[in-house]
Amino acid sequence: MAIARGAGTEIIRSVHLETISSSAEEVIIGVQHHIYTVLSIIVAAAHVNTAGNFIRCYLQAYDSLSGESGQVINIFQQDMNVNETFVWNDKFSFMGTEPTDFTAGLDSVAKQDAIADQATTTAQKLYLVGEHASDIFDVTCTYIDQNNA
Repeated sequence: MAIARGAGTEIIRSVHLETISSSAEEVIIGVQHHIYTVLSIIVAAAHVNTAGNFIRCYLQAYDSLSGESGQVINIFQQDMNVNETFVWNDKFSFMGTEPTDFTAGLDSVAKQDAIADQATTTAQKLYLVGEHASDIFDVTCTYIDQNNA
């Protein structure tokens, strides 16, 4: 049976990524009028170049403080050792696309509405990246995709 993806749907999704190293990997690619709620990110260190090498999670997103597009918004950075597992289960949400650009500072209801309206097609994205090219991290990310198109 196909999964309904139309307007007004809410789908729980998961993505599994094997062998993340020092190249940033897209985990969630935003779509206009979607809201993504990340439920958990599980990272297993299969190999690390040096004990304590990190895995980092960040958003490429609109910075409402500076009013700039495509900024790196860090979520977490976790030092890892081989055979360790890290579980991020603090929930957070982000919009699928950026708002219509506004001047710096989130200081009005109109600006809050612009964020919610997602009036551009510039995707916001969730990324994971390791510290070194020979690091190997396996990841499972579980999230809710709400389609409000």
